[in-house]
Amino acid sequence: MALHSGAKGKLIAVIGDEDTCVGFLLGGLGEINKNRHPNFMVTNKNTSVIEIEETFKRFIKRDDIDIILINQNVAELIRHTIDEYVQPIPAVLEIPSKDHPYDASKDSILRRAKGMFNPEDLQH
Repeated sequence: MALHSGAKGKLIAVIGDEDTCVGFLLGGLGEINKNRHPNFMVTNKNTSVIEIEETFKRFIKRDDIDIILINQNVAELIRHTIDEYVQPIPAVLEIPSKDHPYDASKDSILRRAKGMFNPEDLQH
């Protein structure tokens, strides 16, 4: 049984290190679509930036994926591609890995969201 987002039948995809992917797979996230493409990619030090970028681009084009979780250190490798992606769905969420803590200053989606709000507008 795959872990789905709120929309019926929509998937959560993961791009990350082995520990991250295994954790989500044990939680039921794993799914292979009719074209035999999985909704996850395990990366390691030998994974090329091109492979990561191609997987990310494939995930954002799939209509069965609503959320893409990506280890922030992996996202850093394809930052230019993530920065160019502006669609709300699938949502891209950067997450920490065991060896790399989350750094909000590197999260391009969070930076973009902060830019949408003027601090004075939030005052009552």
